[in-house]
Amino acid sequence: MSSRSFGPPIIVTDRLEKVYPGGTKAVAGVSVEVRAGEIFGFLGPNGAGKSTTVGILTTLLRPSGGRATVDGLDVVDHAAEVRRRIGLVFQESTSDDQLTGRENLELTAALYDVPPADAGPRIDRLLEAMSLSAVQHRLVKTYSGGMRRRLELAAGVLHTPKVLFLDEPTLGLDPQGRAGIGEVVRRMRDEFGVTVFLTTHYLDEADQLCDRIAIIDHGEIKALGTPSELKEKVGGDVLTIVPQRPDVDLVPIVSALPGVVGVQRVESGYRVKTLRGEALTPRVVQACHDAGAPVASVALKRPSLDEVFLEFTGRAYREDEGPGATEMALRMNQFRGRRR
Repeated sequence: MSSRSFGPPIIVTDRLEKVYPGGTKAVAGVSVEVRAGEIFGFLGPNGAGKSTTVGILTTLLRPSGGRATVDGLDVVDHAAEVRRRIGLVFQESTSDDQLTGRENLELTAALYDVPPADAGPRIDRLLEAMSLSAVQHRLVKTYSGGMRRRLELAAGVLHTPKVLFLDEPTLGLDPQGRAGIGEVVRRMRDEFGVTVFLTTHYLDEADQLCDRIAIIDHGEIKALGTPSELKEKVGGDVLTIVPQRPDVDLVPIVSALPGVVGVQRVESGYRVKTLRGEALTPRVVQACHDAGAPVASVALKRPSLDEVFLEFTGRAYREDEGPGATEMALRMNQFRGRRR
C-alpha cells in the first residue's frame, strides 16, 4: 500500500438502510466515506449486507432509509448521472466470446456513447495498460482467465468513470493471476485516477491492495481502517485452541492464566489473545489437561486480517462464499439496461 494522500470523499453513505419485504434488514444504518483516489475494501460474509450496499451505491437497489452519494450525486435522485460516473466489473465475464478483445471494447465504447474520435485512442491506451495489445485481435474465447479479467477491467474504465466497483474480480483465478490483477488495479488507480471500491473473499488480497477496509456484518460496519490499523486493534498474538471435549467450557480455565488478554469462543474452538504466544502455549495445554479437557490442537498466529475478521464477526472468513455468477451477470445486465 502507498502512503499517498487522498482527495475529498467521493462516496458517502449516511445511516443507509435497506429492509426487504418480510422485514429482513440487510443494511442497518451504514455510514462510511470513501475518499477520491483510494482503493477501498468492503469485506463481509454472505448475508452481511455487503452486496446490498454495493447494489444501492450502483443504483441497482433503492435504499429504505438514509442517504448515499457518489461524486456528490444522490444515488436515488440522480441515478442516471451516477451510472455515467461509475464503472462495474463483476466476477462473471460479460465479454462476447465470439468477438475479439478489441471488438469487445469497441462495443463497450458504443454502449457508453464514447465519441468515436476518443474511443480509438482510449482503447489503444487500455490495451497497452492491460498487456493485451498483442492479443487484441484474438477471439476472447481463446483468452486465459487472467486475460479475460484484464479485458473486463479495461471495459470498466473505458468511459473514464470517477469510481470503479470491483465485485470479486479475482474469484477463481490462480495466485499468479490474482497477483497480476492486483498490479493492474493499482495501475488503474495511479494512471487513470479512478477510485476503486473492491469486494473480495481473499483477505491476503485486501491486505496487500487496499488503502482502507470496512468490515460489515449483520448490516452494520464492525470495523474501519487501514489494514495495519485493523490488525493493531486485535493486538498481540492469537492462539486457536480446539478441545477434544466440546462439552467443557474452556473460557474460565484459560482466562485465569497470566498473560491472557481475552478468550473468545468461535465455531468449534477458542481464540485466545495474548502478548506472548510462545510462552503461553504450553501453559494453556497443561491447564486444559489438568482440568480434564485435553486439547486436540493449538495454533499460534500473528495478527492478520483473518484474525481481524474473527475478532469483529466471531466467525472465519471463507473464500468460497462468493455470490453466484448468475446473480452477478443479471446485475450487470440490469445496470446496462438502466444506464441511460
